[in-house]
Amino acid sequence: MSIKKRLILSNIGMILLPLLLFILIELIIAYFMFYPLEDKMNAQTSELFHSMRLVVFIISLLISNVVLSLIVSKSIIVPLIKLKEAAYQIGQGNLDIPIETTLARNELNELSQSFEAMRIKLKAAEELQYRYEENQKELIANISHDLKTPLTSIKGYIQGVSDGVANTPEKMQRYIQTIENKTNDMNTLIDELMLYSKLDLPNVPYKMERFNLVPYLKEHLKELQFRLTDENLTISLEYDSNDIFKVKADKEKLNRVITNIIQNSLKYINKETKQIKIQLISKENEVLIEITDNGSGVSQQEIPYLFNRFYRTDISRNSSTGGSGLGLSIAKKIIEGHGGVIGARSEISKYFSVFFTLQRP
Repeated sequence: MSIKKRLILSNIGMILLPLLLFILIELIIAYFMFYPLEDKMNAQTSELFHSMRLVVFIISLLISNVVLSLIVSKSIIVPLIKLKEAAYQIGQGNLDIPIETTLARNELNELSQSFEAMRIKLKAAEELQYRYEENQKELIANISHDLKTPLTSIKGYIQGVSDGVANTPEKMQRYIQTIENKTNDMNTLIDELMLYSKLDLPNVPYKMERFNLVPYLKEHLKELQFRLTDENLTISLEYDSNDIFKVKADKEKLNRVITNIIQNSLKYINKETKQIKIQLISKENEVLIEITDNGSGVSQQEIPYLFNRFYRTDISRNSSTGGSGLGLSIAKKIIEGHGGVIGARSEISKYFSVFFTLQRP
């Protein structure tokens, strides 16, 4: 019941209840005073009765008003006291104490529900802020580590050149080439960090286009294979020519996804002949793209962590593979930005596969 209705009924009760109580008590007094006297009632008895009526009326009025006031005030003041305490706890940063609510439909309960909803949102925001701060600490630690490693190598090789260790043209060329490679690694890491930070921002712009995946992939893969210049690499595209593979996507960002996945695969293919297969599967509302390699694969325990930033599998923690650890996490952000899903499957020493979906126009 709303507070307005409570107050109206209380005011009505403060009029009716004293009257009803007065009439009831008056009847009881009259019965005990006059019934035994029968017809022997006199002026003194009548005067006493009228005096008692006045006293009874005043007492009835006081009792009913006090009782009604207590009932109404308790139903309003008690919830307000609880809300005051809840507001104080929230102000002190204590968001673990739930605010009591009921199923009653009134302003105070609705206010309590609003306070509880606010507490839950603040609690979620606090937890999100904590996770964000922890992620930032981890991010800074990883960036520091990944930048320090090539910097240490560059410093060492420069010191070697300065000390005259590179005392032949061949050694000098090797030292300079290593410094250049390490510098390129740092540049790549910085570029990927900048892209990752942009993708982390809300409302990242996507230039969405409607296009057919088949001609797009053929062109992109031709260009990619030319840039990779690996004679032992074979990239194949498989699809059902009877199906239609039109999607709605940002071509530039999709290029980054496919390039990152393929480059990630190339690091861990430990066979002389490197094979990468891209398969398109048409579905009702989306197209599934799966990229599979014939590399060393990863364990099932590692698959859930592959798309975490800076995560590297045990096999990749060596100087020969390198990498920033951001490639698959960037791919995940881009695909999720398209409204799709991304995942992986693998079998040790046989294959590794990344699959993702794109929405149809």
